[in-house]
Parts: sequence; C-alpha cells; structure tokens
Amino acid sequence: MAEPTPRHHEPRLRPAPLLFEPAAAAADPEHFFDLESIDDPRALLDRATELTLAFRAATDRAVEFQAMAAAQLADPRRFDRLTAADIAERAEWTEDYAKKMVEFGRDLMRGGESGGGPEPR
Repeated sequence: MAEPTPRHHEPRLRPAPLLFEPAAAAADPEHFFDLESIDDPRALLDRATELTLAFRAATDRAVEFQAMAAAQLADPRRFDRLTAADIAERAEWTEDYAKKMVEFGRDLMRGGESGGGPEPR
C-alpha cells in the first residue's frame, strides 16, 4: 500500500501504482479502477485503501510542485515575474492562498518542510 507523504528528512516512499484505465472504461461513470468488479469486501477495502493513499500521496506531491512553480514565478529576479494576484488568477486560487503557496515553495526550494527540492532557477 502507499505511504503518506513523509515530512522533514524521511525518505519519500512511492505510492501504489495507479493504472490508467482504457478510454471505454473511463467513460462508464460506474467504472472506477475496476473496484466495482471486486466481490470480496476484504479485497475491495484493501484496493480502495491503496488507491486512497496513492491519490493522497500524489496530491501532496503535486501541491509541492505547484508551490515551487509559484515561488519561481514570483521570484523578483525574474524579468517576467508574476504578482501573487497573477498567480492566483492563473491557478484559480485566492490571492492570500497564492502568497502562502509562494512562501511554501520558497521553503521547499531552500530544503525546508519536505526535505529538499529542486534548486531555484
């Protein structure tokens, strides 16, 4: 099963693989990662839990990348830098949330919170 996103200097564990569904299956609103075909409630709970943890880990990681991108876009050294309002509009956030994400991204790039990220450009 997937592990929650680690913090600080814990090693990052990979989530359970999310298998992409064929277009025909994805078009069926009742179809979701083949869970509807699992009859055994124990197996269903196990697989649904794996998917839940994988989606949480993927969401946490995607938010970290959003924050780093926001911080890079707001970098005052960039000639084409964006304001918090511009970033908020682009990401469909509030301006206050954009400011928090910029700060979070700066912290990640300095090696804080999640134990290091890419170097700022």
